[in-house]
Amino acid sequence: MKKFIYLIIILIVLLGGLILLFLKNDKKNNLTKITVAEVTHSAFYAPWYVAIEKGYFKEVGIDIDVVLTSGANNVVAAVLSNDVNIGLCGPEATIYIYEEGEKDYIKTFAGLTKRDGQFIVSRKKEENFTLDNLKGKEVLAGRIAGMPELNFENALRNGNIDTNEVNINTTVDFASLSGSFISGTGDYVNLFELNVIKRSQFSF
Repeated sequence: MKKFIYLIIILIVLLGGLILLFLKNDKKNNLTKITVAEVTHSAFYAPWYVAIEKGYFKEVGIDIDVVLTSGANNVVAAVLSNDVNIGLCGPEATIYIYEEGEKDYIKTFAGLTKRDGQFIVSRKKEENFTLDNLKGKEVLAGRIAGMPELNFENALRNGNIDTNEVNINTTVDFASLSGSFISGTGDYVNLFELNVIKRSQFSF
């Protein structure tokens, strides 16, 4: 009789474990997978990374797969070709697509950041720096009409600096800015992160 009772208890425990395992797997399998093309991997997007790592998306049934896709133009191309579901990049890209007359144009539906996360980096230490220091100098600002370059020009105008007085280099894409600057191009560079260049090399 005792053996029979023990057997029943073991079967109940095993059955309970199987049910819990099934429910756990079922919940995991019910996640909706969304692939996001990210224009750059940056500390500027810290809230996004925290939400992913803390599992906030999974709590609402979403499994996020992030794909680094350098350049807003490449991000929107990935969305248009259905290689990804969502693109994380500057809103200017959606405007350009719309202006080109695309019938299946892309829509901007949410904002991740609220402030400009860019820094102007120089080659040497400059005491009491102001935007006037940029007059007559070459600044690597990112590709023309990209969000980093647009924000840089906006900052100049807000500082009452004529953009024609600054040699704004728009021939280098955002992902290549630090490399080009290190190789000797430009007097200043417009970057997101300060840690991409050693402090011993340049001042910030």
